[in-house]
Amino acid sequence: MITEHGNQGHIPVIYEDNHLLVVIKPVNIPTQLDESGDSDLLTLLKADLKIRYNKPGQVFLGLVHRLDRPAGGIMVFAKTSKSAARLSEQIRTHSMMKHYYAVVHGQPDVSSGSLRHYLIKDSATNTVKTASAQNKDAKEARLNYQVVGQIERFSLIRIDLLTGRPHQIRVQMSSIGCPLFGDQKYGAAVNKPGQQLALWSTRLTFTHPTSKEILTFNALPPNEIPWSLWSDSIYHSEE
Repeated sequence: MITEHGNQGHIPVIYEDNHLLVVIKPVNIPTQLDESGDSDLLTLLKADLKIRYNKPGQVFLGLVHRLDRPAGGIMVFAKTSKSAARLSEQIRTHSMMKHYYAVVHGQPDVSSGSLRHYLIKDSATNTVKTASAQNKDAKEARLNYQVVGQIERFSLIRIDLLTGRPHQIRVQMSSIGCPLFGDQKYGAAVNKPGQQLALWSTRLTFTHPTSKEILTFNALPPNEIPWSLWSDSIYHSEE
């Protein structure tokens, strides 16, 4: 099912029931209302639900996780407060599995491994940096990664996100000398202004909050540069 919101284009809805709404977030749209005042995904989806189901008053839609504005891919929203609480608990206990594709400059020293950093956010500048584990404001960030392919000076990376810190993938990859393609915050020295950030939420696995069924959803990044450099790996694989 596809929902259309005027000039906002299309937001693919890939699963919906009385408890959940799973969509593909378009790139360059905020997950929720921010200081930019631009149309955001949460507000657009609430408006769509209100129209489609002729709901009076305010529509509940729980935001349980986020994607950076320039990133795209799968997101799940909760349609009831009970579902929101149960999904949030899965995130807190790291039982919701989130997988990403990223295109980075260079290549990691080893083709697969784990990264662990402590991150601290500067809200004034909306930037994140690594910090000492002893810093009381720093939060642990962990991910596993695997290099899927390398072309020229770029690598396609598959990432299993173990914690969900702001800008986590972007900061951790930049910290090992592999900033993301198009990242203007953490890779300005190697990226050109206007390039699109190459970060995509490609798979989400979690337990349905009421039926307890294990659900897995997949979405491929757009078949355009830089993703299309690895067409065989991404679009013709079994995953």
